[in-house]
Amino acid sequence: MELTDAGLIARVLADDDQHAFGELVRRHQSSVRGLLRQLTRTDIALADDLAQETFLRAYKNIRSFRGEARFSTWLYRIAYNCFREDARRRKELVGVDEKQLQAEHDPRTVDPGLIHDLMHALSLLPLHERTAVVLCCQNGLSHDEAARVLDIPLGTVKTNVLRGREKLKRTLAAWGPN
Repeated sequence: MELTDAGLIARVLADDDQHAFGELVRRHQSSVRGLLRQLTRTDIALADDLAQETFLRAYKNIRSFRGEARFSTWLYRIAYNCFREDARRRKELVGVDEKQLQAEHDPRTVDPGLIHDLMHALSLLPLHERTAVVLCCQNGLSHDEAARVLDIPLGTVKTNVLRGREKLKRTLAAWGPN
């Protein structure tokens, strides 16, 4: 029987079980790397470095995980903090990696032109709206979880998602059918 995240965390806390933490990494690395790849735009190497830093910090600070939110939400918060710290150092703008999104979808069912248009439209959104839309609409976080990740009020997340989605709809509609 496969252990839950909570069960694996308990093993890490009780016995410093590195295999249990490795399983947590295996379960969550794809979503953490995907988020970071979107935030770092096309810099896949940077996103992978930040993902590695995220998991190192998570391992070092596992005792601070209180279980009030899902483990993935806690990891997203660490990843977002790693990204923000790096962005402050680099003072770079952020965006979404089109190639990463394409890799995550079956090309037989998704029009590559639509993906390109969506990625371009996402890149035009202000950072706060883009991040909220990506966390809630692509990564499947609830508004409450996204608020915790971003450390902003719940109402602000809801507003950012709503405005971001409306801007995406208007932008894509203005570009018309392919």
